[in-house]
Amino acid sequence: MSDASDSVQLTRDGGVAILTLNRPAVLNAIDAPMAELFLTQVKAIAASSDVRTILLQGNGRAFCAGGDVSQFLAGHDIAAGIEAIMAPLHEALRLLDSLPLPSVACLHGAIAGGGFSLALACDLAIAADDARFTMAYARIGATPDLGGTYRLARLVGQRKAREIALLAETFEADEALRMGLVNRVVPVAQARGEALAMARKLAAGPTGAYGRIRTLLTEAPGAALADHLEAERDAFRETTATADFREGVTAFLEKRPAAFTGR
Repeated sequence: MSDASDSVQLTRDGGVAILTLNRPAVLNAIDAPMAELFLTQVKAIAASSDVRTILLQGNGRAFCAGGDVSQFLAGHDIAAGIEAIMAPLHEALRLLDSLPLPSVACLHGAIAGGGFSLALACDLAIAADDARFTMAYARIGATPDLGGTYRLARLVGQRKAREIALLAETFEADEALRMGLVNRVVPVAQARGEALAMARKLAAGPTGAYGRIRTLLTEAPGAALADHLEAERDAFRETTATADFREGVTAFLEKRPAAFTGR
């Protein structure tokens, strides 16, 4: 088992920041030290001026089996034990959501509980054909966290979201693809390469425009059309003032690939 200082690894591939969950002996189940390290690594990404995309993956046989349930009852104060895991993860997810950086999840093996919610937090997802999904919380008499209930219905609709959350059944990668929970399903041996290729493509794109697109899509379900049209106009005006927009238009007219810089 990895020690706490190595339970979330942060590496780089050009403009891609790769976050790797690294407690493979327990299927990357998240305990309190791992949650704190996840927040620390996210803060490091936020402080870096040259990261343009995030790739989230897991070492070993699974992406993430959720919270480390064995730790929930380890002390006398159950609430404090759970808060020690949940608080840093929620802070990390709020920070990630505030960044303009698009994110890709590489999913394999078990994607359960908090791992399911972490997968939902990414903009795009590649699933290996061995991936198995379950929201799981209801199985232990708990409710979802890490934004799971916020994002699930937005992806699959209310009726299906209630089925997934209430019944807590396990479903496979092809079903996740059919529901729109993942973008592609590939053989397990190709999953990391496919996810990295997608992340590299995003890292070469217009970061500022990506950030505004993400915000518009997130806010759209709760917005009145008139207000959202104004938000779209404001975002378009902002992007047309960027160097990336000028490069994109120039490259289009010159019939060549654009060389975006994220500025």
